[in-house]
Amino acid sequence: MKIEILCTGDEILTGKTINTNYSYMARRLADIGLGVHWGTTVGDDRASLLQAFRQAGERADAVIVNGGLGPTVDDLSQEVAAEACGVPLVLSDYWMERMTQSYARRGRVMPANNKKQAMLPENAEFIDNPIGTACGFAVTIGRARFLFTPGVPREMRRMLDEQVIPRLLALSGIKGVTRLKRFHTFGIGESRADEMLGNIEAFKVEGGIKLGFQAHYPQLETKLAVRGDDEADLSARLAPVEAEVRKRLGNFIIAEDEQTLEGIILAALQQRGATLSTAEMFTSGNIAARLAPLPGAEKIFKRGVVARDPIELGLAGEPSPEAAESIAQDQRKATGASHALTVLMQLDEGADRPDFGATICIGIADAQGSVSRQARLIGGRDWVRVGAAELGLDCLRRYLLGLPVDERIDFERRDPPPSA
Repeated sequence: MKIEILCTGDEILTGKTINTNYSYMARRLADIGLGVHWGTTVGDDRASLLQAFRQAGERADAVIVNGGLGPTVDDLSQEVAAEACGVPLVLSDYWMERMTQSYARRGRVMPANNKKQAMLPENAEFIDNPIGTACGFAVTIGRARFLFTPGVPREMRRMLDEQVIPRLLALSGIKGVTRLKRFHTFGIGESRADEMLGNIEAFKVEGGIKLGFQAHYPQLETKLAVRGDDEADLSARLAPVEAEVRKRLGNFIIAEDEQTLEGIILAALQQRGATLSTAEMFTSGNIAARLAPLPGAEKIFKRGVVARDPIELGLAGEPSPEAAESIAQDQRKATGASHALTVLMQLDEGADRPDFGATICIGIADAQGSVSRQARLIGGRDWVRVGAAELGLDCLRRYLLGLPVDERIDFERRDPPPSA
């Protein structure tokens, strides 16, 4: 089946907004064996949209349209879809009531222009949006089935999985169900992960489980995509492979599926009734920013200190593992937290460059004592800053789960041992 993704919006066309929706949709479809043949971006122009719809309707079997379902005058998807179909727009009483109730639950009166979002092409198939005010719909234009989705990423993703993909699978004639299992790792690169997993027999069978990787530093996502007769069939086929992947990737797995590294840390702290304080240099507060907003963190996260000058953290000399442990203990005692994490950095001198690096010293303290970890990262200021925050969080995860804190990662530089 030939699929086209058609994204709308002047902000996308001009590059003011990065089109992450397209990349997500294309990857997600590829994971389940539905390749994308064309990707089109069109601005908020009625004539251009109409031409794009008609062109896509001539060459594709299915078209996912993303964006243009909002309440403002530049949201044109419903109107242009109706014109392309040669039908009028009609009010969906059901969706109008849904929107009205949604606003009422939030103690707000729905603006009059939101009525526009309940106007759909006559006889369009309704596609539910459980978390937003822009409902989706499907119509046929030319030879293609068009499925319209909102531009808000979290709404689009939910609708893609629950509403759009099942329809596309039905249109394609592909039977059965699909599942995507994801492992998130830190500390190993794509090539190494491929070497660690590539010889698993289940990945070599035609039509079996498909292995894929997506690197987005500092993490790597390992994906297992599989199609089966039903959920029981999928579970039976995936279970031994998942177990083997966990065994081979080992301590480098920081989370699975929708889990996050910071979520794993928060859960481990909650499980033991613990609290946390942090102190970080040069990470722009990234560690605190990832932990503090999580649901439940208000009872766990005590304080985050962000500093550029080590003196502000009580460090008189240069950063060292011992200094990181000492500062962590001081932070723990000062805030009354049961645990503390400190990330210190000694930056290279000079301007930003590919070989710019830093020595990172991490300290973790609790009532039983403290541990430390030192690493050197290179790759430029942004690379080092992001890597240091991830390394600090990963060390805390390992400490809380009883794993070795000082396990070497692919991204660090270590001096070779002195020759005998």
